[in-house]
Amino acid sequence: MRLYSYFRSSAAYRVRIALALKKLDYEYQAVHLLKDGGQQKRPEFRKLSPDALVPVLEDGGAVLTQSLAIIEYLEETHPEPALLPSDPIGRARVRALAMTVACDIHPLNNLRVLKYLKQLGIEQEGRDQWYRHWVENGLTAFERMLADSPHTGRCCHGDQPTLADICLIPQVYNARRLKADLSAMPTVVRVADYCAALPAFEAAHPDRQPDAE
Repeated sequence: MRLYSYFRSSAAYRVRIALALKKLDYEYQAVHLLKDGGQQKRPEFRKLSPDALVPVLEDGGAVLTQSLAIIEYLEETHPEPALLPSDPIGRARVRALAMTVACDIHPLNNLRVLKYLKQLGIEQEGRDQWYRHWVENGLTAFERMLADSPHTGRCCHGDQPTLADICLIPQVYNARRLKADLSAMPTVVRVADYCAALPAFEAAHPDRQPDAE
């Protein structure tokens, strides 16, 4: 397997965590999203990813895009350890938590959105306020989803990492890096800190990647 990744990409971070949890070996291919005008825009990369986004996973002759689709593929082809609960209600809850991050929070704050806000003339302070507003708004909802459920354990769902934790930890990492206020989210912080200290999450951390700066 070969993973096309950028060390700070939240979406690529998710896939790295999943690969580490499942103890799968892969070749790391760095795609720098800022250098050379954005290496993801090169024609050879667009052949793999028409929308010029990371991550991309090559497995044999297959080329897979979109982090959640890649992780579900890994779950189906390498089912242990399971990243989704065995019961339908549990799977639905974990997917809802994951999508709260991947579909609601992250798209408003990814690199191409922030770069476009800059093109519109919004200064750095305004872009930072935009980022923090939407991250804090989304993680406040995530906090309620965790705090109000008896299914929350050391992790988002029980005591073993699932797809929900795989999505949460990269988002919290970026929230902290950009100084979002997490003081009203004690359950989110507790879960994120617990998971971040697990070996698979540590191995996937941005600072440990070959292209880390």
